[in-house]
Amino acid sequence: MTHYPQQISHVVLGDKEPSIEEFVAIARYSATVSFSPAYEARVRKSRGLIERFLDENRLVYGVTTGFGDNVKHVISPKDAKALQVNIVRSHAVSVGEPLNREQVRAIQLMTLISLGKGYSGVRLELLELIAALLNNDVLPFAPGEGSVGYLAVEGHLALVLLGEGQARVKGGEWVDGATALKLAGLQPTDLQCKEGLAMLNGSTSVTAIAMLALYNAQQAAMIADVAAALSLEALKGTIRAFDPRYHSVKAHAEQAQTASNISALLHDSQLIAENVDYRLQDAYSLRAVPQVHGASKRFIENARQSIENEIHSSGDNPVIFPLDDGDGIAISGANFDGTYIGMSADTLCIALTNLAKISERRTDRMVNSHFSELPAFLVRNPGLNNGYMIVQYTAAGLLGEMKVLSHPASIDSVSTCGNQEDPVSFAYNAAIKAYKVSQKLESVLAIEVLVGCQALDFYQVSKASSATKAVYDLVRTRVPVANDDRAFYPDIVSVTEQVRSGELISVVAEVMAKR
Repeated sequence: MTHYPQQISHVVLGDKEPSIEEFVAIARYSATVSFSPAYEARVRKSRGLIERFLDENRLVYGVTTGFGDNVKHVISPKDAKALQVNIVRSHAVSVGEPLNREQVRAIQLMTLISLGKGYSGVRLELLELIAALLNNDVLPFAPGEGSVGYLAVEGHLALVLLGEGQARVKGGEWVDGATALKLAGLQPTDLQCKEGLAMLNGSTSVTAIAMLALYNAQQAAMIADVAAALSLEALKGTIRAFDPRYHSVKAHAEQAQTASNISALLHDSQLIAENVDYRLQDAYSLRAVPQVHGASKRFIENARQSIENEIHSSGDNPVIFPLDDGDGIAISGANFDGTYIGMSADTLCIALTNLAKISERRTDRMVNSHFSELPAFLVRNPGLNNGYMIVQYTAAGLLGEMKVLSHPASIDSVSTCGNQEDPVSFAYNAAIKAYKVSQKLESVLAIEVLVGCQALDFYQVSKASSATKAVYDLVRTRVPVANDDRAFYPDIVSVTEQVRSGELISVVAEVMAKR
């Protein structure tokens, strides 16, 4: 995994699937996009088939028929455009606070990826306009609540392409869609047949948000090992629990890899060397790091495989499938279904909450003088000062929230659309939960790192390993030693930013690369 998506400034779509780093570069760090010649050729070929179907008045779902339970209504070619505008307007019905910038940009990008595979029949001009929104930082307003899997959120995003709805340009105020396009030097589009359906259909929003959660999860799993290494030093843990011979008898590769990683992080730690026989056996939260972290890593990897497979897929319905004779066929089915993503996102929630569960316990041991053998709550004058007493509460509170969010959404269902869509995936709820859980874990791990650095100050910091010393030095560039009480919120935010940006992992990687 590359740790620097912010260093990617431009991504060409079409010749290969974008990497997770490229995806995050566009969604989070404003990288621009363009299309390869192969991408453009696929789109034009597929569009030609749709126009042929319309000219020949073939019966095609969503092109010459209504949508959902309205499939029994035949639409004349002269009403084809109105049908597409109507689906966008009528489906823009999500409510609540708007999705944030990176979520919206991720959905816009996923729309380009999905519709650019050449099975959707949209015009290249439409996709160029969506790319222009990304490249000009035009952010459509999309309320983030009330979706059973797709359609409503996407409807709000599509309104702006018509010059309707709302958007903000380069972080400015919300304005109407037509004004936003004008500010960016763009013109609204006139939707053609199939295009409204194609923009709303599929697993675009759920996959996009799940991709962001996946990136956070992969990064957090690495940071969890670093945080655990800090805690082991602070709590005089024994490295014997990470002996490769011990882990060779358990048939889980991620467990052995985690044990090896912790050992590597601590290989030159004088604190670890001095305390190797301090206890015969440590508490569970220290000696079970390979098992717990390893299990979470395994299920993050399982989720990655499913989410990336969805990136590689066309989730549209109907699929416009080209034939060898130059003709094509429209095949209706349920490729829009988000169950793969929903179950993967639910899995991420469980995997990440397990990382938070053990991290919070290590944090508690460090601030608890009954276990840490350090001053209460890690201040030199406890009683007068509360130190990191309530910082641990924050970790516990976040863990409680993560537990609630880890109830699986993908097992739920409700009938919609006149019972035409009698189950629904609820993958949207799962993806939103996974995204929230991934962000909460970043704060839980940041708190462990913050507390671990404070604990090291009661030893000779120079005795820490070169890797944990690098983390300590990074944290101390933003957070001074807490000799007395102060407002600790800015400290938590600062370390969380170092976690989320990849800065913390990068300093560790630099140290490890020199060995």
